[in-house]
Amino acid sequence: MSDTPSELICVGAIGGAYGVHGEVRLKSFTAEADALEDYAPLLTEDGAFEFDIAITRSIKNGLAARLSGIATKEQADALKGVKLFVPRDRLPETEDDEYYYTDLVGLEVRDSAGNVLGKVKNVLNHGAADLLEVLPPNTSETVLLPFTLANVPTVDISAGRIIADPPEGLFD
Repeated sequence: MSDTPSELICVGAIGGAYGVHGEVRLKSFTAEADALEDYAPLLTEDGAFEFDIAITRSIKNGLAARLSGIATKEQADALKGVKLFVPRDRLPETEDDEYYYTDLVGLEVRDSAGNVLGKVKNVLNHGAADLLEVLPPNTSETVLLPFTLANVPTVDISAGRIIADPPEGLFD
């Protein structure tokens, strides 16, 4: 985990063309979907392309938007699957008990007795609540830990660890 200003954070992904006039479908990974405009210009992961963005409307499962330099359906379709990033220093500071997903990935997870439960492999959200995908030691099978205050009372980013109180039997 680096706190360098150049660290890039993924804030969205392009789902292809929306219509025939160069608009794109966007999936936003920000807390407020339309905040993507506030973080512009958005970059591709390799930094090769930079886009200004104008959200035109909300659509099913995302947003329709215009990206600078994209004027045709073909250009928009060519961007399907491209992830959009911003430098970390362009994002707002988090409040207490708020975290960027990227900060949680890689943290060690221990129970309240200090036993290692694993490392956070990913953070998932399928609509209801966030889940920490934890990879226990010596296995390839992950465990989904609900990311609630009851199950995860302590997150210490600076120490690189999470203290969890998982539901009984979850890590057996």
